[in-house]
Amino acid sequence: MKVRLGYVAISNCIGVTSSSPFTYSEYLKVGNVDKLDNVIISNLEALENIIDYNIRNNIHFYRMSSKIIPLATKDDVIFDYIDKYMMYYERIGKKVKESGMRVDFHPDQFCVINSVKSDVVKNSIKIINYHYNILNALGIEDKVLVLHVGSSTFGKDNSIRRFINCYNKLPLHLKKCIAIENDDKIFNVSDVLKISKDTGIPVVLDYHHHLCNMSDFSFKDVFNSWGDKRVKVHFSSPRNKKDYRSHNDYINGDDFISFIEMIKNYDIDIDIMLEAKCKDDSLFRLVRYLKYKTNYNFIDDTSFFV
Repeated sequence: MKVRLGYVAISNCIGVTSSSPFTYSEYLKVGNVDKLDNVIISNLEALENIIDYNIRNNIHFYRMSSKIIPLATKDDVIFDYIDKYMMYYERIGKKVKESGMRVDFHPDQFCVINSVKSDVVKNSIKIINYHYNILNALGIEDKVLVLHVGSSTFGKDNSIRRFINCYNKLPLHLKKCIAIENDDKIFNVSDVLKISKDTGIPVVLDYHHHLCNMSDFSFKDVFNSWGDKRVKVHFSSPRNKKDYRSHNDYINGDDFISFIEMIKNYDIDIDIMLEAKCKDDSLFRLVRYLKYKTNYNFIDDTSFFV
């Protein structure tokens, strides 16, 4: 089994973020998109710096920030966030593809396609389109947007049916990029596997969420849901026993090793997104621990064979 480790959005090691904000209230004050244009260019340049940094450090898996383009899904702020910046997208996308890096998105909690409110569903589809448009502009072929099931209004079964119904109405190009993740309170791994069985959506196992919201499931079923695509998993450590659901700054190395030992006999290659507050710093700290504690065969700075 080949494992590649990744991190989320911000590089703590070089202090670069591609999610500098420009709020709606700021937009209303200035009354035009000139300042917004400056923020977008700054964010895209920062994203390119992070991609360059990832390449230098052999990081092959990276979750981009959803906030690269502020106000892109705001109905009354109309601007071109693709063609105008295509020079940046093409340059960044070329680096991503030539390096073999996997990049993806995980839209935030406002993306709820199974909401009982039609305006929320409409906005959620707009959010999905926004993420797709950026991946498309970058020229990414293996597009992945990780969603949660979302609302639990009127109970689990009704909520799952609403998710499936909305998903089935999406255009094919959006359907193809969606993956679904178990959450830490309501929809467990078994629930998302049911959705996957009905729709063919790949399942992103969040192992920390599973420990918070457990169910019986088969790793094989989760991994097989990806078909011929490389499997994607989320891993984080609890902040502490009292605040178990929150993410720790770092990854507990022993818990991570235990997880790898549980799945190592499956004939898969896997990308593991480390959802830790200290981002890439936590990734490299985990690597140092793995090199000290295990005999895993490291290929480079962030990838190893088990």
